[in-house]
Parts: sequence; structure tokens; C-alpha cells
Amino acid sequence: MEKGQRVIALGFFDGVHLGHAALLIEARRLAEKYGVEPAVISFDTPPCKTVDGLPVPMINSPLDRADIMRRLYGIDDLIFLHFDDELRHMAWDRFVEWLKNDFGAVCLVAGCDFRFGYKGAGSAELLRQKCGELNLGCFIVPPVLAGGEPISSTRIRSLLIEGHCREAVELLGHRHLLTDAVRSGYRFGRTLGTPTINMRFEDGVLIPRHGVYIAEAHILKTGQCYPAVTNIGVRPTVGGKSAVSVESHLLGFDGNLYGHQIRVEFYRFLRDERKFDKIEQLRNQIRHDAAETLKFFDKNPIDPFDYPEWK
Repeated sequence: MEKGQRVIALGFFDGVHLGHAALLIEARRLAEKYGVEPAVISFDTPPCKTVDGLPVPMINSPLDRADIMRRLYGIDDLIFLHFDDELRHMAWDRFVEWLKNDFGAVCLVAGCDFRFGYKGAGSAELLRQKCGELNLGCFIVPPVLAGGEPISSTRIRSLLIEGHCREAVELLGHRHLLTDAVRSGYRFGRTLGTPTINMRFEDGVLIPRHGVYIAEAHILKTGQCYPAVTNIGVRPTVGGKSAVSVESHLLGFDGNLYGHQIRVEFYRFLRDERKFDKIEQLRNQIRHDAAETLKFFDKNPIDPFDYPEWK
């Protein structure tokens, strides 16, 4: 294997959906053919946010995007470029030359709608032509369709905002997830007999529909996983304000997880968040949610998505 040389998949990979999966799988196949490493070059923030100033929320944080690409698609060489002013103004043809000279590209993989370079002047066809001039391999992946329409991050955002987790899986190819270190909370759940772990979405990351979800919590240090009742919202019954928190009650777990990295995967939306008049009503509702969660996993054995096509 040639050290320092790469087949590079290009894109933002927000959500790492099935359209992106086609690029990642192709990058692995071509890397094996060339005898080099498969790699991904992406950006730490959406380029359109820097170019247009538009507040486009990311489906996943860079941490979670990297985790999905490594864990599900076996690509460990991930390069996240900072989309600063210099990169914004780089000409499209200079960008391709940069990939060859500075990143050891021997082949580039991109989607048919890939735009790059200053003001998005570069296209998939121009990329193909430039790669030919530079004696680089180039593979343009056609659109991946679902329901007759191309899979896109925009479609997935709309589903998550509405709480449609199951439908999002059909476009993502995996469950929507959040990874974070467990934070110190109010410990109110302990007084109810339902202790929770507290997490947050990063600034700039999409917050799904507020409410209670059937979920699964993975403790990354130990590899253990537990069914969970997860609430996304502002805790209105106990005087929550505007800050959105993610609180998960792990069913069958007893212990201290402060500081541990946890990955929560969302299976199904159960109900909207609401304010209860009495604490006892909240306690009873949480117990009901826990029973519904266990019933769900009884009927739907855990599918860890361990077997994507490349394995």
C-alpha cells in the first residue's frame, strides 16, 4: 500500500445518509483497487453558511459525522477542513490541484451535484475534466433515490424536526444519534426514582422535535448499551427555561456516568413534552414511558447496524 496516497471522497456528509454511503463505499472499493488508503475530506461547518450567511443547522456534529464514517463504513482517515475566507476564495481548479499535491490524492469520488471552489464554480463534470488533466482517477456517483426523489440532508432535517425517526432511518441508513459527555444536571430524576443522564446538542446542530423518545444509550467506554427513555426539551414541569437539554433514563442501569461519553440513538417518538400539574403525574408518566420502551424492545430486537455493504 502506497503510504500517504489516498482515494478521497468529497462532500459535507451532513447526517452521513445513504447518498453519502454510496460515495464512502465507492472510495473503499477504489482504494483497494489502487492499493492506497480511503479517505474523506469534509468541512467543519456548512460552506453555505460561510458563503451566504444562512443559518443551516447541521444534522450531526463533526464528532458524530466522524463516528458514523468510521464505525459504519470503515474509513478512518478523516480530514475536516476549516471553511475560512482563504478556502472560500480558492478557485475550483486550484482546489483539485491542492488535493493532489498536499493530500496525496490519486483518485477523487464525488456526487453528481457536487459544487466546489469560489462561488461554487466547480461542478462534477469540471472535476472529471481536471482530474483527467492531472492524471487523477475520478468517479462521479449518481444520485441515490428514495420514493423517487434524491436523498438529501434537507429531507432528513424536515423529518427530524417533525419527530419522524423511523422515516429518517430509511434515508440515513442508520438511526439518528447524539454523542456527548454526561453533564451535571439538577438530579431531579433521582427524587422521582428515575435518575437521568444529561446531555446537550452542540451549537449549530439541529434539535429534533421536543418530546419523549424510545432510545438506546451506548456507554462508549464499556461497550454496554441500555434501552432508554429520552426527553428532548426544556423540562416545563420543573421550571425549565429556554435551554434545551437531552435527558435519558437508562432502564436497568445503576451507577454514575458523569463525564462518560454516551451515544444515544433515537428509535421512535413517543409523545410531546408537556407540563404536569403535579410531580406524581410526571412520575407516573415516566413509568408508563419506560414500560412502553421495554415493550417496544421486546417486539423489536436491537439492530446495531453492524453490517453495511462494504463488510
